[in-house]
Amino acid sequence: MDITTLIGLIIGFAGLIGGYAMDGGHLSALFIPSALLIVFGGTLGAVVVSFPASRLKGAGEGLKMAFTQNKSDPDVLIDEIVDMATIARREGVLALEQRALENPHPFLHEGLLMVVDGTDPELTRQILELEMDSLESRHEGHAKIFEAAGGFAPTMGIIGTVLGLIHVLGSLENPESLAPAIAIAFTATLYGVFSANVIYLPIASKIKVRSEEQIAEREMMLEGILALQAGENPQLIRKKLLSFTQHKKNRGSIREAGAGIEKEQ
Repeated sequence: MDITTLIGLIIGFAGLIGGYAMDGGHLSALFIPSALLIVFGGTLGAVVVSFPASRLKGAGEGLKMAFTQNKSDPDVLIDEIVDMATIARREGVLALEQRALENPHPFLHEGLLMVVDGTDPELTRQILELEMDSLESRHEGHAKIFEAAGGFAPTMGIIGTVLGLIHVLGSLENPESLAPAIAIAFTATLYGVFSANVIYLPIASKIKVRSEEQIAEREMMLEGILALQAGENPQLIRKKLLSFTQHKKNRGSIREAGAGIEKEQ
């Protein structure tokens, strides 16, 4: 699990509830079932209208991305690629067939099989880059669902507040109940703004970050696969891939590192 996502949500809720309680507010006043139904039900309805069922199915995968970490270790991947490059240089790429079949990473598995099958390097690059583009597009679709929810939620909060005020104005014969009723009405606005800025939009941002990490990892593997196929020196391959990870740490852009290395060659 990505502990930062969970910690962030806990801090957000604790900040809201703790700050309200510090001012002497009663916690029960923050939990209004009707406002919850209007804001969260309305937001869900708007999101369902906005996206086809095929896209909505990706919301679960998006949540999984936001709450889990990538378990792949770049250093382990580099060691594995360099080891295979050593075997390929000594015994030929056909010697990698069993390693390719047993490799657990789908992207590296497919790339290695293309190398073993003798696929043209340029075609190999094109196919794997198309897969990366498809993955990036799918992740972007997951993030857009939560971005849409973050856009709808504040509006649903305002709608809930307006509905509450309509109810208040219809009960003017009882002035003593006006102040509590107005406070309840504005709770809907609180729900809308809070859920958008603490839940929906941050989750969308985390999905994008996780997507960047996965794409960066695949870019590194792609360069390693092509270098292996070209029969490059294993130690030079290691330096190339290590420069990718270093570039990621320093500038956060593996794509630019790969382009820079190709120009130097």
